[in-house]
Amino acid sequence: MRTLPHGSWPSPVDAALAAAHGGAPDWVDFVGDEIWWTEPRPGEGGRRALVRRRPDGTEESVLPAPWNVRSRVMEYGGRPWAAAVRGDRPLVVFTHFADQRLYRYEPGGEPRPLTPVSPVGGGLRWAEPLLDPARGEVWCVLEEFTGEGPGDVRRVLAAVPLDGSAAEDRAAVRELTEERHRFVTGPRISPDGCRAVWLAWDHPRMPWDGTELIHADITGGGTLRGARTVAGGPEESIAQTEWTADGQLLYTSDRSGWWNLYRDGEPLCPREEEFGGPLWTLGQRWFAPRADGLIAVLHGRGAAVLGILRPDTGELVDVAGPWTEFTPTLAVHGDRVVGVGAGPRSGHEVVELDTRTGRARPVGARHRDPVDPAHYPEPRVRAFPGPGGREVHAQVFPPRNPDCAAPDGELPPYVVWVHGGPTGRAPLVLDLAIAYFTSRGIGVAQVNYGGSTGYGREYRERLREQWGVVDVEDCAAVALALAEEGIADRSRLAIRGGSAGGWTAAASLTGTDIYACGTISYPVLDLTGWGSGETHDFESHYLETLVGPLAEVPERYAERSPSEHADRIAAPFLLLQGLDDAICPPAQCERFLARLDGRPVPHAYLTFEGEGHGFRRAETVVRALEAELSLYAQVFGLNPPGVPKLELTR
Repeated sequence: MRTLPHGSWPSPVDAALAAAHGGAPDWVDFVGDEIWWTEPRPGEGGRRALVRRRPDGTEESVLPAPWNVRSRVMEYGGRPWAAAVRGDRPLVVFTHFADQRLYRYEPGGEPRPLTPVSPVGGGLRWAEPLLDPARGEVWCVLEEFTGEGPGDVRRVLAAVPLDGSAAEDRAAVRELTEERHRFVTGPRISPDGCRAVWLAWDHPRMPWDGTELIHADITGGGTLRGARTVAGGPEESIAQTEWTADGQLLYTSDRSGWWNLYRDGEPLCPREEEFGGPLWTLGQRWFAPRADGLIAVLHGRGAAVLGILRPDTGELVDVAGPWTEFTPTLAVHGDRVVGVGAGPRSGHEVVELDTRTGRARPVGARHRDPVDPAHYPEPRVRAFPGPGGREVHAQVFPPRNPDCAAPDGELPPYVVWVHGGPTGRAPLVLDLAIAYFTSRGIGVAQVNYGGSTGYGREYRERLREQWGVVDVEDCAAVALALAEEGIADRSRLAIRGGSAGGWTAAASLTGTDIYACGTISYPVLDLTGWGSGETHDFESHYLETLVGPLAEVPERYAERSPSEHADRIAAPFLLLQGLDDAICPPAQCERFLARLDGRPVPHAYLTFEGEGHGFRRAETVVRALEAELSLYAQVFGLNPPGVPKLELTR
C-alpha cells in the first residue's frame, strides 16, 4: 500500500477504458427464438450496432459499419428497428442515422431504402416501426419537417410499403392519423387486429406533465377510425400502453402521484413506487404483458428493478441477481423475459429471465471486468437535508484504490455530478467514468435533486418554475454536507454536468462560491435564446414549466441565465461542446464566452466535430475526460500521472 495524496493515485482505469465501456445496450426484443438488441460502438465512430444472439449463444452484428441503427425523431430518438421471421430468415426494418431513411434488410442481401429523402429542414424521420407483413406495410411514427425552422414540423402515424415503392415517392406513404396532436407514440395493435392505441400530447406540456391515451378502430382496409381519448389529460402522465393477450388495455399513469399500472382503468398493484418514467424516447417499455396473464414490470423508488406481477392477486416477485437497476426496455416470449440490467459492480448487460425456473442470467453485452474490481467505487445511497427541510437524494462514491491511501488527515476533493434532463435521474450502476476519478483519489457525488424522477410526481414537480434555484440549492446542500461531515475537502469541491446538468453546473458557478472549479458540457446557458427558437421542437416549450412563460416572466429568464452573469464567475471552468448539437447548440457557449468580457478567469473551450448532444466517439470521450482531470489537477494541486495538461486561457 502506497501513501500518496488524493488525486495522484496511479490507476489502471484510464480514459480509453472508460470510453470503451460507455453507453448501454438498448431496444431489446425477440426475433423468433433469438434475442436482438442495439449497442454502442464508441470505437466505430460512435454508431449503434444491431446485434443478434443465436440459439448457440454466439453474438454477431446484423449490419456492418457504417450502418448506424438510430433514429432522430424528437432528436432524442426512439425505437429504431423491428424484425419478424419470414420462412427461415428474419425480415428487418431499421432507421439509419446518417440519412434517417427506413431500410429493409434480409440477411444475405443488402439494405434497401423504403422511404425517400426530403431536402426540407430536418427531412423525414421515423421511429417505432411495427411490421405488418400481411398488409405489406410497416406502421410507425413519421416526423416530417415542413420548413427550415426547428418548429416547422408535423408528426403522424404512417404506413410505409414494404415493397420499396415509397423509396422515391413520398406520396406512397399512407398517413394513418390527422395532425390532431403535436406528438404521438407508435401504435399498439390489439390481439384481434381490430383496435389501436397510442399516446399523444401537445405544447406546452412535456410527456411527464400530461399525455392522452388515444383509442381507434382499425377498418378492414387498414385505416384508423373513431380516434378518441380514453385516459389521461393535461395533468396526468401516461408513459406506456399495451394490450393483454385477451384484449384488455394496460397502461401506466401517475394519477395517484406515482406511475402505477392500470388494467382497463383499474389499478393492478397500487404502491408508492414508479412503474413508469419520463418518456424521453419513443418506444420505452417499463412493462411487458405475457400470454399467460403475468406481466414483467420495472418498478421501484429511485432505482427500477425487474419483477413479475400476478395481476389478479397483486403479488410481485423480483428477480434475484446483481442487477439493481434496469433500463426501460423489455420483451417477452413464452416463459422468457429479456431486459437490460446493471448494478454498482457491473455495467449494463442484456439479461434473460426464465420464469419457469426463476433463473436470470446475462446473455448479451455481458459485463467483463477490464480491471481488478477493487478499483471500482463502492457507492453509498444517501438522503441529505436540503433547504426548508426537504430531502435530497444522492449517491456518494468515495475514493477507492486497493494500492493507495492518502496521508493521515488529508480529505479528498469531491466532484458533484449533475444529471441531465432535468427530468431524469442518475442511475446507481458501475460507470468507469466515475471510477476514472475515484480510483485516482477524487470522490464523486451524484445528486438526484428536486425535479428528478423515481420519487413520485411531488418530488418531480419541486422544479416547477424553480429551475436554476432548487437544483442549484440541492447540489450545494450535498456538497456542503459532505464537507461538514468531514468526508470532502471544503476547499476542493467541483461541479460538473452535461445538458441540463451543464446548466446547473454553470448556474452554480455564477451564483454561488461553493465550488473551486467546474466542467460544463453541451449546456443551456441563455434561457431567452434557448426558449426563443434555438432548440428543437420537443423541448421548445419545456421552460414554461421549468421557469415560467417567457412573455410573463422575461426578467426571470434573464436573472437565472448564467450567460447574463458571466461577469460573476471567478472559478476556473472547462466548457465542452459538440458542434452538431441541435438541442443545445454551440451558440449558447459562444454567447457565454463573449460575455466574459476579457475577465482573467482561467478556462478552456473544447469543441468536437461530428458530435451532437452527448459524446459517442471514443476519441471525444478520452479527450473530454483527460481535460476534466487536468482541470482538477491544476486547480486542486494534484499530480495524476500520465494525464495531458489542459491549456487554460487566462
